[in-house]
This record gives sequence, structure tokens and C-alpha cells, in this order.
Amino acid sequence: MKQNRTSNILLALYVALVFVFIFAPILFSLVFSLNSQRFPTIPLGSFSTEWYSKIWNDPDVWRAVMNSVIVSSCTAVVATTLGFCTAYTDFRYNFRFKGLYLALILLPPTIPLIIMALAMLAWLSRLGLSGQLWSIILAHSVLTAPFAMAIIRLRLHQMDPDLEAAAWNLGGSEWQTMRHVILPFCAPAIVSSLCLTAAVSFDEFAVSWFVSGLNKTVPVAILEIVQGNIDPQVNAIGTFVFLTSMTLVVLAQVFLFSRQIKSHS
Repeated sequence: MKQNRTSNILLALYVALVFVFIFAPILFSLVFSLNSQRFPTIPLGSFSTEWYSKIWNDPDVWRAVMNSVIVSSCTAVVATTLGFCTAYTDFRYNFRFKGLYLALILLPPTIPLIIMALAMLAWLSRLGLSGQLWSIILAHSVLTAPFAMAIIRLRLHQMDPDLEAAAWNLGGSEWQTMRHVILPFCAPAIVSSLCLTAAVSFDEFAVSWFVSGLNKTVPVAILEIVQGNIDPQVNAIGTFVFLTSMTLVVLAQVFLFSRQIKSHS
């Protein structure tokens, strides 16, 4: 009993250290964003919201935020649609080379981002789409669709496969079964994948930097601000990006697991 208690204490300390290691830089970024001094040094200066006021009144920052919102929203819809279609194909059908099919779908996140960015730039340039918002959306959709597919596939494999057959036996067509059985069952996973893919797209830098052209997203705007000088605006923008991404990730977890908890209770 005493050994188990010691193990639990050590495990709790380990988890606490991991969280400190991960979140300490973010916490310091938040602290320095409210510091009146230009340079991130200790001791701190007085409390100030000057840097937040500066980015609030900066039209370039607002333009980058709007671009990021448009890109992440459209990417979430496209990636989740692709993810649902591929996940349902895996769930519904058995066919030759199915393992290869799944491996190719899950391949993009395993490719180094710089290689992916160069490939997307070359491909989109051939199509005459480079330097537009749609080029970022297409590139981000390729990158994030596997995440949506994995989430929805996990949910589909929790469903009794006989439910579809029962709906067909009761007179429902394939589209009616999809609308009244499959989609409601997958709804938590679909909402979760929308949130997660939006978060990944909102944070993504490398691919955006290569294919965005003059349509800067927030991560690209941050790079331009920090080039050549130290600007506390970056801490304020970084805090906003972190809170946005964390909110989306937390919502994704809530929607994904809340339904599972209800189904087991």
C-alpha cells in the first residue's frame, strides 16, 4: 500500500514537471506581454496593456487574423468532409489494398513540413493558385484531413455495424440511413474534428509561409514582426494564438469524449 502511494506521488510529480516544462514558456510570454518594458528581462517593469493596444490598432494584424480565421474555418470544413468520407469508406467497404489506402491517407502528417510546403508550392504554382487564400486552404486541408479521418474512424468503429442493415430492413434508403443513423452517431467526432483541424490550421506556419504570398496569416505575420528586432507585440499576439488554439483543442476533447461518457453511464 505504501509502495503504491509512493508511486502515485512520483507519477504526480512527473506529470507536474512535464506540465511546467510545456507551459512555463507560454506563461512567461503572457507575463511579458503585460510588461511595460520593451525587452523581456527580470525584474519586470510596471503592468501595461500597451502592446495589446498596439496590435488592436494595427490593420496588418487584423488582416492577418481575418485571413487565419477564413483559412482555418474553410480548412476545418474541407478536411472534416474528406476525413468523414475516407473514414466511412474504411468502415463500410472491404476492398483490395485497403491497408495501402489507409497508409496513403495517413501519410501527410508524417512528411516533414518543409518538404510538404515545397511540394505544395510547386503543385499550386503549376495550377496557377499559388499566393491566394485558397492555396493555403487546399494545402492545410491536405495536411489536416488525416486528423479528421482518424477521429471519425475511431467513432465509427464504436458503432454496431448491424445498425445500417437494420435501417435498410426498415425501409430506409442509403441516404436516409446516412442522415438519420450514421451522421447523428458521428456528430461528436465531426464537431471534434472541426475544432481540431481548425486549431492545427490556425497554428500552422511553414506551409502558410511558402504558399500564402501576400495573404499573410497570423504565424507568418509574427515572423515578419520578429525579423531584425525584438518586439513585445509578439508576446501579445502569441498569447492570443495560444488561447485560440487551446480553446479549440479543449472543445474538440469535450465533444469527442462527452458522448462516450454518456454512452457508458
